[in-house]
Amino acid sequence: MWLLMAFVSATLLGFYDVFKKKALSGNAVLPVLFLNTLICSLLFLPFIVISATSSVLDESSFYVPICGWEFHKYVVLKSVIVLLSWLFGYFAMKHLPLTIVGPINATRPVMVLLGAILVFGESLNVYQWIGVILAIVSFFMLSRSGKKEGLDFGHNKWIFFLVLAALFGAVSGLYDKYLMASPDNGGVGLSRMFVQSWYNLYQCVMMGCMLILIWWPLRHRTTSFHWHWSIIFISIFLSAADFIYFYSLSLPDSMISIVSMIRRGSVIVSFFFGALFFHEKNLKGKVVDLFLVLLGMIFLYIGSR
Repeated sequence: MWLLMAFVSATLLGFYDVFKKKALSGNAVLPVLFLNTLICSLLFLPFIVISATSSVLDESSFYVPICGWEFHKYVVLKSVIVLLSWLFGYFAMKHLPLTIVGPINATRPVMVLLGAILVFGESLNVYQWIGVILAIVSFFMLSRSGKKEGLDFGHNKWIFFLVLAALFGAVSGLYDKYLMASPDNGGVGLSRMFVQSWYNLYQCVMMGCMLILIWWPLRHRTTSFHWHWSIIFISIFLSAADFIYFYSLSLPDSMISIVSMIRRGSVIVSFFFGALFFHEKNLKGKVVDLFLVLLGMIFLYIGSR
């Protein structure tokens, strides 16, 4: 079941990327990101309130337990990590082709595995090393494809932003493993609904402060903001994808390494829409790059079973 849910989450993430690209086209990044966090918060706030004031959600998948600061502090850190990933990722998404963003984001499982080596002392087997090497080769091939569109990977700040977004995303994945694991297994043992509900609220507060202090005073000198219906769908697809992701991690025998890899399969959806609706260029070369990324994911999957 957890494997199937990981595939569903990956599909939803693909649509999340598509709507994110649409919403950011010619639009101010910080207001879009703030509205995303606001809508996500409004989606989960009723579960927090109902759980705290009644027993309606007790024993259900939507129950949010009441916890003290000793647990909230972990979620605040989670919010900071995810928000940093989103900030860099949103700016990169606005200025880069979706067919470049998707494959680079798909290398996150490699970063998760390398992080597992450094943080958890894990070691890679032959299949996993093949997957890592294929991901590295695909990244360099993507840099060649990018040059045909005027993107110099070594000197383009948006590529640098995208890599930083992927790094923070990988850190978030490793941190999720720590948060969800039981204390007996060296984790915190937090409820998935507690984490998802509260980290959305904390992010909303943080983004609200950034909007007021950074964007609002300079709004007339930067890209203007305009409302687009796709902003709502960013939040809906992201919330659904994360809910299923956290649920899959809560199931017995689920493996964060495999779930993380499968979720990067979202690149197939985003790549398809990037070619079909955004009419992006140099697709033949990028298809080869995408194939190497997916092949690397297959080897990582085989090696992690």
